[in-house]
Formats: sequence, C-alpha cells, structure tokens
Amino acid sequence: MKGPKGQMGQMLKQAQKMQAELAKAQEEIAQMEAEGSAGGGAVVAKVNGRMELVSLKIDPEAVDPDDVQMLEDLVMAAINQAVREVRERSEERLAQAAGPMGGMMGLPL
Repeated sequence: MKGPKGQMGQMLKQAQKMQAELAKAQEEIAQMEAEGSAGGGAVVAKVNGRMELVSLKIDPEAVDPDDVQMLEDLVMAAINQAVREVRERSEERLAQAAGPMGGMMGLPL
C-alpha cells in the first residue's frame, strides 16, 4: 500500500501530465479557425482560436447603400457564428486535455 508520500508523488505526476496536455491543447486551440456565414453566404467571417477575426468576405451583391443595417446584421451574425464554433471546439479540446481532473481543478468542462 502506498503511503502519503507515494500518493502525493502520484498526484504530482498526474498534475504535471495534465499541465503538459493543457499547454499542448492551448497551442492547438490558438491554431484553430472557424468560419461563420450569414445571408446564404453573402457574408463569411473566419475567427481563430484567440477569438481574432482573421478574414471577412462580403459579396458585393449584399452591399445596398439604402440598407446598411441589413449588412451590419449579416456581418454580426457571421462573426458570432464563427466565435461560437471556435469557443465550443476550444472547450471540447480543453475538457479532453484536462480529463477527469479538470472538474476538480475548476476548469470548464
């Protein structure tokens, strides 16, 4: 049977392994990209894992000087969709990296 020192050593090894896996996951998340679109593809936004907008494409047909509000709504919808997707994928990857210890350490699962 392991004594207190053996159990502590095992816990430390598990924590170090989880920390390394979380660091790897964070690197992977930073490289992620997600795309969102609105208006049947009239507006397409791409966001990276750092939640930065990396590209925005607007079909010239979507540009109506008399209805700027619609274009603004399409841009917001496309960006929000991309952000939601990359956030969900990031959370899934972090949960995978944290494993069962993630919940104990207060990580979002």
